[in-house]
Amino acid sequence: MNPFIEQQLLTTRRHFFGRASAGIGAAALSSLLNNSDTAAAADSTGAARGLPDFPNATPKAKRVIYLFQSGAPSQMDLFDYKPTLNDLRGSDLPDSIRRGQRLTGMTSRQERFPIAPSMFRFAQHGQSGAWISDLMPHVSQVADELCFVKSMHTEAINHDPAITFFQTGAQLAGRPSIGAWLSYGLGSLSSELPAFVAMVSGRGGQPLYDRLWGSGFLPTKHQGVKFRSVGDPVLYLSNPAGMPASTRRRILDDLAKMNRLKLQEFGDPEIATRIAQYELAYRMQTSVPELTDTSDEPKHTFELYGPDSQKPGTFAANCLLARRLAERGVRFIQLFHRGWDQHFGLPADIAIQSKETDQPSAALITDLKRRGMLDDTLIVWGGEFGRTVYCQGDLTPDDYGRDHHPRCFTIWMAGGGIKPGISYGQTDDYCYNIVENPVHVHDLHATMLHCLGIDHERLTYKYQGRRHRLTDVAGNVLPDILA
Repeated sequence: MNPFIEQQLLTTRRHFFGRASAGIGAAALSSLLNNSDTAAAADSTGAARGLPDFPNATPKAKRVIYLFQSGAPSQMDLFDYKPTLNDLRGSDLPDSIRRGQRLTGMTSRQERFPIAPSMFRFAQHGQSGAWISDLMPHVSQVADELCFVKSMHTEAINHDPAITFFQTGAQLAGRPSIGAWLSYGLGSLSSELPAFVAMVSGRGGQPLYDRLWGSGFLPTKHQGVKFRSVGDPVLYLSNPAGMPASTRRRILDDLAKMNRLKLQEFGDPEIATRIAQYELAYRMQTSVPELTDTSDEPKHTFELYGPDSQKPGTFAANCLLARRLAERGVRFIQLFHRGWDQHFGLPADIAIQSKETDQPSAALITDLKRRGMLDDTLIVWGGEFGRTVYCQGDLTPDDYGRDHHPRCFTIWMAGGGIKPGISYGQTDDYCYNIVENPVHVHDLHATMLHCLGIDHERLTYKYQGRRHRLTDVAGNVLPDILA
């Protein structure tokens, strides 16, 4: 093509104003491009800075470890003890309790809704007297560190929109995830590792898409980096065979020069992101192998996290890596564990899931506390909704299943900024409706941000003509669970 014609085709309206902005000053360019996020600003350590004036309150937590249990654990088999249900086994759930509420297509055509009380034994633990089933013997030992929120509720009744809601504050795909919002608002604590890391364990269950740790409409440098359990922990991080580090460094330097020319010409913030991410990836070539090599951990640490902690890709191994990531300054660490979607055969399957997650979850709390990190690390454990008190399918003496139930379920929180040793909220005797202190997903997000020193109404980003936030137009901080 004629180079003069090609140049004319490239001169779009956006490019014209991008070039013109160089003549009206850097401040105008920053304003046109939304905020200071256009330049990969960094502090003296090389870590990316967040927004000015953030945090806007004194934070209790510096980082978050979110242990997301994908598939929806059954709250009444784990933490929400309902002993009176034993006398109602097999009887129909009263219409006065169900109140015509929405059901999934999997049970809406059932002729009956027989009550299925939990088969598992409950006991009170710790000075707090928290009721926990025998499926969670290790979590029971740290009960006094936990805040159980038994009155969570959500609007979504199917897995993908429900998981998306918890991770992004919206049921529809395309919004930034929690970790991306924190990276945008608070920046990074490390120059050697990303601000946001995601890891997946478990088998089967619902698919987990990369958008769940994506940046949505925020600049892409804020998206999470997925760590893998097979091969290189991060895709394409290692140099190709035959390429020495010196050659890689020279290539990156030349790329940076060309990208800076394009940044000056077009003013596209994604070019600044590209420059910053190339440099971070280069530093990660050293920091990630050191991070994932757990051979320096003492024997008692592996014993604490359990036998699976030396098997890459397990929930136990990921919990140990989460602690190592937290030590090295990663702001938001997202663990997903699949397999909790137990429509049938729940007693056998929930025992497997609990065994895989119970000891590592408790170990993470114990390990962080020993290292003096629990007070400034916020830990959240929970799924996307709860399970029904009535049985899906046939109820037998030794088996039952449970359908999706968004009306009430239990999560627990611990660490930075959260009051330990309490249970908040209450459900009715059927564990079907909330009777005290309902907590919406937006309330949870608002409270998490508060622990990190962020006013959730002030952390916004302008996109398509309006200012968006993680909590949308709702959300209330829960003062009763704050330390």
